[in-house]
Amino acid sequence: MRVATQPMITFQNVTKSYNEGPAALEDVSFKVNPGEFISLVGRSGAGKSTIAKLLIGEEKPTRGRVFFKDTEVNKISSSELPNFRRHIGIVFQDFRLLPNKTAYENVAFALEVAGRPQREIAELVPQVLDMVGLSEKLQSFPNELSGGEKQRVAIARAMVHRPEVIIADEPTGNLDPFNSWEIISLLQKINSLGTTLILATHDKEVIDSLDKRVITLDRGRLIRDEEKGKYILA
Repeated sequence: MRVATQPMITFQNVTKSYNEGPAALEDVSFKVNPGEFISLVGRSGAGKSTIAKLLIGEEKPTRGRVFFKDTEVNKISSSELPNFRRHIGIVFQDFRLLPNKTAYENVAFALEVAGRPQREIAELVPQVLDMVGLSEKLQSFPNELSGGEKQRVAIARAMVHRPEVIIADEPTGNLDPFNSWEIISLLQKINSLGTTLILATHDKEVIDSLDKRVITLDRGRLIRDEEKGKYILA
């Protein structure tokens, strides 16, 4: 008898409203299974970033429930949130690197904040920078790196806790086409190693080439969820 897989992520009739404006999300429901690669697509303001914020507990739903496996995210106490967030790595469009720290130090800082011992940091950081193809750039500062290299450092930082999920929020938004494809290939490699990957983007060419599941949002509503989707907006 086949055993059902527990979803990694569940959004259950989630609505998120800010003040008096229109809802950022309205009655959104979907599940993400372990190891999936899904793309969240939609125009700016469609609700993609709100989904990421709800998933890491940065925001709470106005109505509905968000689960990470069997944990209801909005019921996690503020003191437990930092530990919970190590299960989920986030990559941003604008890199968010510390300018006065080298590539090695930027990645190491994520471990230092978590209280990991120096011996472990010294072992893990070169490994993860090698994985993203930056073993020759450990001592380079952000202003000495290209845009693609900066995003690779950001991905290494997101990966260093060995998270179960990576959320990449418009990771190619500030990159030229060549570097964009390099970053997408790297995210596919990470996914192939077993990490669940959520890519939030409005890059039609990237989405159409992936041949992966696509969840389409429009003005806060989930309007399409296709196993092998394309970027389609009315």
